[in-house]
Amino acid sequence: MQERLKRMRMRAWRRGTKEMDIVLGPYADAHLEQMDAAALDAFEMILAENDQDLMAWILGQKATPAAHSDMISRLKAFAEARNGKV
Repeated sequence: MQERLKRMRMRAWRRGTKEMDIVLGPYADAHLEQMDAAALDAFEMILAENDQDLMAWILGQKATPAAHSDMISRLKAFAEARNGKV
């Protein structure tokens, strides 16, 4: 389990774009340790997506796929609480 969390944290902080590093990295640091198995699976699915799609979903520029809607909502709320409006 610790290996999985370590791998996910690294993938969250080392994305293709700095903008997604800033969103996903702090979220991973703040929440990974407390996530249940379903939430970890959902976050891991997010990590498999490309940065351009993730950014468009978070900014509301594209409709979020139903499979990702809960996690994208969590990421957006976290980013807004941390940095103001996304």
